[in-house]
Amino acid sequence: MILTIIGFWGAYPNKNEATSAYLLEQSGFRLLIDCGSGALSLLQNYIPLHQLDALILSHYHHDHIADVGSLQYSMLVNHQLQKRSKILPIYANDKDDEKFQSLHFHDFTEGRSINENDQLQIGPWQVTFCQTNHPAYCLAMKFKDITSGKTIVYSADTSWCDNLVPFSKNANILIYETSLYDEQLAKITGHSTPSDAALLAGLANVETLVLTHLPHFGDHSELIRIAKEQFDGHVMLAKTGLTFEL
Repeated sequence: MILTIIGFWGAYPNKNEATSAYLLEQSGFRLLIDCGSGALSLLQNYIPLHQLDALILSHYHHDHIADVGSLQYSMLVNHQLQKRSKILPIYANDKDDEKFQSLHFHDFTEGRSINENDQLQIGPWQVTFCQTNHPAYCLAMKFKDITSGKTIVYSADTSWCDNLVPFSKNANILIYETSLYDEQLAKITGHSTPSDAALLAGLANVETLVLTHLPHFGDHSELIRIAKEQFDGHVMLAKTGLTFEL
C-alpha cells in the first residue's frame, strides 16, 4: 500500500501546489482521495490520468472537489484517444442530489453513493466511513489492506469528533486536518488544531500522525512542535510528493 500526498493546502493552493488530494496505490489499483484545486496537474507527476481506477470524495467543498470537472473531461479525451475504455467510479455522498448527479458524466464517470454506515471493497481495500463535525456533510475514511490488515485513516475536514477515536484505533497512518493554530479554536468551527490532532492520535494509539489541510498563515513548524509535545508517536507535516509505503 503506497500513499502519496498530491495536495495538502486548505481553502486554496499555494503556487505550484494543490489543495486536498491523496493517491493510494496497491496491486496495480490507483485510487485518488479527494480532488482539490491543482490536483490534476500534480497527479500527472505520478500516474497518467487514464490509469486512474477510482476517485473518492469526502465532501463537496471546493478545496476538495475543484478539479473533478476537469478530471471528467480527461476521461472523455482519453476515451477518444483510445487510452481508456472503462467508466471511472466517483464515490461520494448523495446528501446534495444536484452535486451527486453532476458526478455522472455520460459514459465516462459514474457517481456511486456512500454514507457513514457503508463498508465497501474498493480495489484491494476495505473502506469504512465516519461522519465528521463539519458544516457540510463530510466523511472520514479508513482504508484497510485486506491482506495485511494495515490501515490508513483520513480525517477529511472536522473539528473534534469523539467517534474518530474508535474509528482511528491502531491506524498505521492518521492523516488529520490541522487548519488552525490552538489559539484559534474558539473562533472558527468545523476545523482542528495540532492539539486536537495529537489528542486523537494518542487516544487512538496510531503509529504516524500526518498534519494536513494546512493554513496559509503562521509558522507551520509551530503545528509540529505542539503536536509532538502531546503525542509520542511519529509526527510529520504533509508536503507535495511525501510518500508512505506500508
